[in-house]
Amino acid sequence: MNTVERIVAKRVRDPEAIAEAAAARVRAKSPFNDKGRTMIIAADHPARGANAVGSDPLAMADRGELLERLCLALERPGVTGVLATPDIVDDLLLLGALDGKTVIGSMNRTGLAGSSFEIDDRFACYDAETIARMRFDGGKTLTRICLSDPATPSVLENTAKAIDALADRKLVAMVEPFLSEWVGGKIKNDLSPDAVIRSITIASGLGRSSAYTWLKLPVVAEMERVLAASTLPAVLLGGEVKDPDAAFASWQQALALPTVQGLVVGRSLLYPHDGDVAKAVDTAVGLL
Repeated sequence: MNTVERIVAKRVRDPEAIAEAAAARVRAKSPFNDKGRTMIIAADHPARGANAVGSDPLAMADRGELLERLCLALERPGVTGVLATPDIVDDLLLLGALDGKTVIGSMNRTGLAGSSFEIDDRFACYDAETIARMRFDGGKTLTRICLSDPATPSVLENTAKAIDALADRKLVAMVEPFLSEWVGGKIKNDLSPDAVIRSITIASGLGRSSAYTWLKLPVVAEMERVLAASTLPAVLLGGEVKDPDAAFASWQQALALPTVQGLVVGRSLLYPHDGDVAKAVDTAVGLL
């Protein structure tokens, strides 16, 4: 049987195998690798309908290929974990690919890419109760703040509730904030330093406690000034990379700043321009 056939057979004949695999999984001893850094592979894009990589609008839509790339990335030295939605995490559990890895569950995915309701990003994937029951390590929220959209207060309120629920269980809440705006009928994230600073200060104040809150942030200009906006631990996101050398150089600079704990990168490592996943992951790990 190939990878997909094995997973489908388990899902059809033994759906309880997912919970059993979660219960039996060897948990990570630490969120950090031997260099004291975290290196997480992100794969929650498809659940928001964001399957594009470069010029291919459906690059991430072949689940078998995505899983093969994920498994290869997770096997590389220095990689500490994965960030994904339940469907992908369940597949990885059935493949036995998560032993010794940190697992961060993606929580809100209803802000579908390109939709008229994209800012209204409700929590319809993992919740804190399930993350705790499955013995995972935390949850991630995408928190886009659009000052002209009346859906924004509910986004902030629901993010705060997720932070509270995770903190009550002593689990990490990884918050990915953006100051966003509608441009030509589409949501665009403002990546100017001042906008990222403002998003950081808003996100940092959400919830009853910040004890378990981490920030997941883009690498932009003036990162030293940007990251001075909070004392919360931060991880750097990759996004889609057009110039790998420039991206790696900017990541390396930002990694030297005191709040930065590591990287959370998806498409640019899973679907690199030259197709060599292992090389891309090893290069990113080398920056740490």
